[in-house]
Amino acid sequence: MQRRDFLRNGITAGIGFGAGITILHNAASAQGTPANGKINIALMGCGGRGTSLLHGFNYPNNTRITGFQEFPDVNVLYICDVQRAKAENTAKGTAEKFPGVKVETEYQKILDDKSVDAVVTALPDHWHALSAVRIMQAGKDVYTEKPASHSGWEGQKMLEAARKYKRICQVGLQNRSAPYNIAAKKYVEEGKLGTIHLVRVYNQKREMNSFKIKTEPVPAGVNWDAWLGPAKDQPYSPTLIRSNWHERWDFSGGDVQNDGVHQIDLARWLAGVEIPKTAYCTGGRYTDPDSDAQTPDTEIASLEFDNLIFTIEATHYTGYIYKIDGEVRQTDTFPYWQQCATRIELFGTKGVMFVGRHGGGWQVFDKPKNRGPNVVAQEFGRFPEPEHKRNFLDCIKSRELPNCDIEKGHRSTALVHYSTVSYRLGGQKIEIDTETGVPKNPEAAQYWKRDYRKRYEIPEEV
Repeated sequence: MQRRDFLRNGITAGIGFGAGITILHNAASAQGTPANGKINIALMGCGGRGTSLLHGFNYPNNTRITGFQEFPDVNVLYICDVQRAKAENTAKGTAEKFPGVKVETEYQKILDDKSVDAVVTALPDHWHALSAVRIMQAGKDVYTEKPASHSGWEGQKMLEAARKYKRICQVGLQNRSAPYNIAAKKYVEEGKLGTIHLVRVYNQKREMNSFKIKTEPVPAGVNWDAWLGPAKDQPYSPTLIRSNWHERWDFSGGDVQNDGVHQIDLARWLAGVEIPKTAYCTGGRYTDPDSDAQTPDTEIASLEFDNLIFTIEATHYTGYIYKIDGEVRQTDTFPYWQQCATRIELFGTKGVMFVGRHGGGWQVFDKPKNRGPNVVAQEFGRFPEPEHKRNFLDCIKSRELPNCDIEKGHRSTALVHYSTVSYRLGGQKIEIDTETGVPKNPEAAQYWKRDYRKRYEIPEEV
């Protein structure tokens, strides 16, 4: 089977248009549960995202987003965070249903426990690949938060580990599990939009992210060395450990990598593209040059595929442009597209499709009528997180590739990495090997793979 055919079949397996791909010839040989058994899980990372993944949450209209611990076929065995207070706080919302749940600050205990079938991780970006690789090496399946990796090389290692150890690795890019997006994909595949030659992805937020890094002694109950993990050694900073790590190269590639990858993945899937031929990115930090933030607050990236240009436009000072809120996500409502912070635009020869991630729905427009909008097709959406979690749990049992298998998550996250490499090289145009996905420019190597601290390396041979 050719690689591109494998990818295509993997996508159709995830959305129900074809037979599923099994990663094990004998599913019973996998560590895990029988088809009707309970799945023993652990959570690593107890910030707001990790806690909501486990506990679930309600939107303002009282729509419930199901947490992992609420599925009837799940047991929660461990809750782990390098900050003990965070782990203990998350455990309070779990212990009533699972009184035997253990609180840990050292994740190795989870890896060593053979009764754990799967691990849900919601760690900072720089930990995603390292944790996923080690979890899979330990014979466990993993649900890893987006982005898939901190660098392009890391994504490759995650994919290699998943295939070598025959593990389920679901990336938390939930849009692939949304019925409305599946319908949008079908609309495009049926040729109703015509041939797509331009895709625009937007990531426009209101935060300027102006901050100064403060340092202080490491407080009791915090394993700062473990939090840093593969990143370079540096003094403890409450500024970084709380949230502002998103804007520092040691830990992330900025909001486009950390959050914008949601709509990048959705756009790449809908457009049906894989690896670009070139990438170019320009921008800067313009609103507060004295901030200790390093990632740009304004950037435009252009990625070239065969007969298609894919752009990513980002701003982080545009408080008048809004993310899709809970009411839009969970009701029959469309965003106001012109000021939708996370919209996607697909320009085909027969019309333009506007798509909103996380329940924003989609609309297709033709020529205006009487100077007004002419909607020729549309579908409302719902936030698909419960479906994405359910898909992961089902694949643990079936051993079929999940809706956002690591190969798909890696390919989408790599689009950000290509752009970041170009930006950090001063806007150098990056040439990319469309078979391997590796940049050809010699200068790109320094940003395609990071330097690792001892004890926190990802080996060449996973």
